Amino acid sequence: MHDFLLYNIGQLILPAASEKPLKGKEMNNLRVLKNAAMAVMGGCVSWTGSTEEAEGHLAKIKRNAKGRLVTPGLVDPHTHLVFGGSRENEMALKQAGIPYLEILAGGGGILSTVEATRQTSLRELVQKASFHLERMISHGVTSLEVKSGYGLDRETELKQLTAVKRLQDQYPVRMAATFLGPHAIPPSHKGMELEFLEGMILLLEEIKQQNLAQFADIFCETGVFSIAQSRHFLKKAQEKGFGIKIHADEIDPLGGAELAVSLGAVSADHLVAATEEGIKRLSESDTVAVLLPGTTFYLGKDMYAKARVMIDSGAAVALATDFNPGSSVTENLQLIMSLAALKLKMTAEEIWNAVTVNAAHAIGMGDEAGTLENGCRADFVVWDAPNYHYVPYHFGVNHAESVYSAGIKRWERGKYGTIQLP
Repeated sequence: MHDFLLYNIGQLILPAASEKPLKGKEMNNLRVLKNAAMAVMGGCVSWTGSTEEAEGHLAKIKRNAKGRLVTPGLVDPHTHLVFGGSRENEMALKQAGIPYLEILAGGGGILSTVEATRQTSLRELVQKASFHLERMISHGVTSLEVKSGYGLDRETELKQLTAVKRLQDQYPVRMAATFLGPHAIPPSHKGMELEFLEGMILLLEEIKQQNLAQFADIFCETGVFSIAQSRHFLKKAQEKGFGIKIHADEIDPLGGAELAVSLGAVSADHLVAATEEGIKRLSESDTVAVLLPGTTFYLGKDMYAKARVMIDSGAAVALATDFNPGSSVTENLQLIMSLAALKLKMTAEEIWNAVTVNAAHAIGMGDEAGTLENGCRADFVVWDAPNYHYVPYHFGVNHAESVYSAGIKRWERGKYGTIQLP
C-alpha cells in the first residue's frame, strides 16, 4: 500500500535522472505522461503510470489532481538568500541615471548590504531569510543554492553560512551552501586585494571543519577579481575539498567560462559576456551554464546571455533567480522562466529542464532533485495550469496550487498562511 496517490494528472513531467546534465538538443526532450498518476511511499516516488492503472493501487491517501499539471519541484541554483537590510532607496537613484559606481562611492550598492549584514544578528538574519525562503517555496522551489558574500570578513561570512545551516535544519527543502567570501573588495583592502583574498583562503579551512558549505565561489570581473586571482582561490578551494562555482563574464569577457571549464567547476554563472571560445569550451564539458535573466532585466540592460547559442552549441544550461537585494529582487523562479522564453528564446521544454534536472546538477544534486523517477525523493508541484507551456506563457503570477517535499504537502494556495514545517 502506498502512503499517497495522486491521480487524474493532466500532464506529469518526468525529466530523466542522469549522471550528467542534459546538453544541447537533449534539453529539448521532455517526457510527458498524460492522464497520469503518481504514488509516494516513505517520502519517495514509488510508482508512476496512468489514472486507469492507478485504480489497482491502494493508498492511505488519494487525491484527485483534477487535470492539473504536475512537475518535479523547481531547483534554484543561484541565490543570495541571507542578507541584512534592503536597497529600495537606490531605485530612484538608478532612475535618475546615477551610475552604480557613484552610488557605491556614496556608501550604497553592495557595500550598504555588507554593512547591514554585519550589523544584523544571526537570529535576525535567519528570520529575514525565512520570509524570503517561504516565498520561494510557495512559488514551487524545493531545492536551492544559497551563497554568503555579504560579510567580506571572517565573522560575518561565518554568520551568514551559520544562518544557512539553521535554515537547512528548520525547513523541509534541500539547500546547497556556497562560500562567496571574494564577492567584492572591501574599502579597507583597496590596493591590498591579494591580502584580502589570502584571508578568504584561510577561512576555507574553518568553513570545511564546521561543514558550513559544500561549494566555493568568486566574483571574477573587471574591478573585482582577475582570472589569475580567481584561479588561485578556486584551486585552493578544490584542495580543501570544495566543489567550485564562479561568477563569470557578467560584464566583460575576461575568460571566466574558460576558467570554469579548465578547473572542472560545477557551474559558471551569469555569462552575459561569454566569448565564442568560452561557449565552445562549455559545450565540450559538463560545467553547467547558469543563466540569470532576472538580473539583466532588473538592471535595465539590453544584452542577455546567449542561451540559444549555448544550447545550439551543445552546452548544458540552467536558470536561476539570482535573488539578491541589489540586482535581482525576486524570489519568483516562474518569472525567470517567462524571461527565458521571451528574452533568451528558450523553448518550454528547455526551460523546464533548466529549472529541474540541469539546475540540480548545477548544485551537485543531479541524483536526487529535479526528477520524479521511481525511488527519487517525492518533491513535486501541483500547478493551477493545464499544461507545461502555460506556466512560462502567463507571466508575473504564482501558478503553484500546492507544493510537496518528501511527499508531504508544505504549502497550498488559500489554505496555509505559512510553510508547514516537519
